[in-house]
Parts: sequence; C-alpha cells; structure tokens
Amino acid sequence: MTGTLPLEGLTVLSLEQAVAAPFATRQLADLGARVIKVERPGAGDFARGYDRTVHGESSYFVWLNRGKESVELDIKDPADRAVLDRVVERADVLVQNLLPGAVDRLGLDAATLRARQPDLVHCSISGYGSSGPYRTKKAYDLLVQCETGVLATTGTPADPSKVGFSVADIATGMYAYSGILAALVQRGITGQGATLEVAMIDALGEWMAQPLNHSVYGGGEPRRTGARHASISPYGPFLAGDGSRVFLGVQNDREWAALCRELLGDAALVEDPRFVHNPERVANDALLAPIIEAALAGLTADEVVARLDEIGIACARLRSPAELAAHPQLEARDRWRDVSTPGGTIRAQLPPVTVQGQEPRMGAVPRLGAHNAAIRAEFGPVTEEER
Repeated sequence: MTGTLPLEGLTVLSLEQAVAAPFATRQLADLGARVIKVERPGAGDFARGYDRTVHGESSYFVWLNRGKESVELDIKDPADRAVLDRVVERADVLVQNLLPGAVDRLGLDAATLRARQPDLVHCSISGYGSSGPYRTKKAYDLLVQCETGVLATTGTPADPSKVGFSVADIATGMYAYSGILAALVQRGITGQGATLEVAMIDALGEWMAQPLNHSVYGGGEPRRTGARHASISPYGPFLAGDGSRVFLGVQNDREWAALCRELLGDAALVEDPRFVHNPERVANDALLAPIIEAALAGLTADEVVARLDEIGIACARLRSPAELAAHPQLEARDRWRDVSTPGGTIRAQLPPVTVQGQEPRMGAVPRLGAHNAAIRAEFGPVTEEER
C-alpha cells in the first residue's frame, strides 16, 4: 500500500502516562502524526514498569506507545521548560492526563495556551472531570469500573468481577481520539482549535447506558449472569457431547425457531409460552440450558459449530489470548505487522480501520529518552537568526 496518511505533517505533544492518553495518541501516530511524548527524567511513564513480559518491556507500554518520540523533560527546570514551550509553539494538538490541577499550576492549561495559539487543539483526560466533588480524586481503570456500575453487572450472581482488560481507559482513549479528529476537521474549516475534556466516568458511563436503562426503567437491580447474557436468551456457553463448550447467540424469534427446528429437533418449543419471545426466554433461561445441552449431547463441539453455521445461528469457540495470536481469520487477512521495541521485534495487529491504499505507520516503541538529543537540538534555545 502507498499513499499519504491522513495526519502527516501534524505534531502532537503529549504529557501522558498510563493507558487512556497513550492509547489515544497511539491512534494518532498510526495515522501519520508526529507524537512527541514527554516523560519524567530517569523514570518515564510509569506504565513502563507495570511488567517485563515483552522482551523485557512492559506489555502495556509496547501496546500503547509505538511510533512515538520519547523525550525526558523536567518541566520545573527552566532549561527543559524552555524546550517544552518551543514544542508547544509548534504543536497542533496537546494531550494531557496529568494529576488533577497539574497543568493549571504549570501554565499548560487550555485557557493559557489557546490565548496564544487559538488554533491549538487541547485535550485533557481525567478520571472525573474538572468540576464537581470528585474532580481532585485519583482514578484508575478498576476504580472507575466500580464507580460506573460495571462490577455490579459483571461476574456471577455470587461474585462481581472486573472486565479483564482496561475497558475504562480504552473507552476514554477512544473518545479522546475521536474528539481530537473532530476538532481537527473543524479547525480545517474555521481555522480555530478547540478545548476538549474527556472524563473516564463519562466515557465508561456511556458504555453502561443499556444496563442503566434496564435497571432504572425496569425497576430492578442488574443481573450478573457469568458468561451468559443478562438480557438476551439463549446467549452464552453450552456443553457439547465431547465436554467442550460452544457459545451461541439467538438474537430474535426467527432464529429461535430455526434453532428449535433444525438443531434441537423440537418444533413445539417455538410456541412454548415459556420461550415464545426473548423476555420470556430470559425469565426462563435456567430451564433452557438443560434442553439445549440434551440436544447437543450426541455431537462434538466442532459438529455443533458446523450445524449452527449451517442454520445461521451465531456461535463461537472459547479462545485464550495466546490463541488469538494465531487466529486463522487474522492470519488469512494478513492483520499482523512487525513492530520494533527496545528489547526486540513483536507482532502487533493492524489498527481496526482499514483505508484502501494506505498502510498505517506502526513505528518503533521508543526506549526512555530515545529522542532526547534530537528534540533538544530541534527545539533548543532560540538562535540570533530566529529572533
């Protein structure tokens, strides 16, 4: 593939750490933007220390920071601050998720910077927003999952459970990314930048809208149903005759009828008042599992999947993360690329959006301070010629 990437020529300055902001800016880097990542001298983004599982590097950091330039700057040091200010002057986008109030104390807040640079897109990411009683409260992924009701809806009836990946951070990063893109489009029309705020509680709260609606207007507490769906039935894992589980999902009454006739072999279930529509099936979900598993007892999991595919019922096999790395569908579609890290090469998935004629820029993951000399030289003291 060839072609100019959409964000080539744009400079993004990121005062970032952990997951949410780095996830947003990595998307921008994949689209061709120059992303300059400011890190604490000697320590860097604390996500670098989460683990050492990827050639000695953090699995989080290599996921979130490919294609960026790393520069160590002590923002409170006058010389380093001068370098930072010069980068700000040339930046199209500034992204920050420092501790609440930090950018204001440093004079890097949107009001201060955009008074000098009206075309700057300034994006602040926080846990709970810039106002309200929680504005100064620290926020991490699991804690925001708690505050937004995710744990109340995830897990088994006996035990709530966190989502197994950084869902609050990812939701927030994606809204920051899409907000920045929208602001850049608007800037292209009006010439004006924008001041953006994205709070983790708002991002994950949006993703919790359906359970919220169901609880508030349905008059009941959320149901934790393990691997089964709480409001669609049958939708979840069922035991096949070889001891393996197959996940299937019936989305409407037409599919329910097909399942009954073609796989369960019992057309009478279609009009059974306990199962006739989805609300009835959900209410009687515990009765459905033994009926379905009795019909699957004479089939292997592979045979069940083949039959479900044949009759048009969505289904899946349970895979581990390691099995995802060898998923035949991803391999067949050439969805992997090599990415360099300080410890060696890894395989990384292409970004989800494919643009015909363009290859995303999946650049190297930088070691801490890899671009110190180059950035200090480029954005160093003003020369007499520049005055």
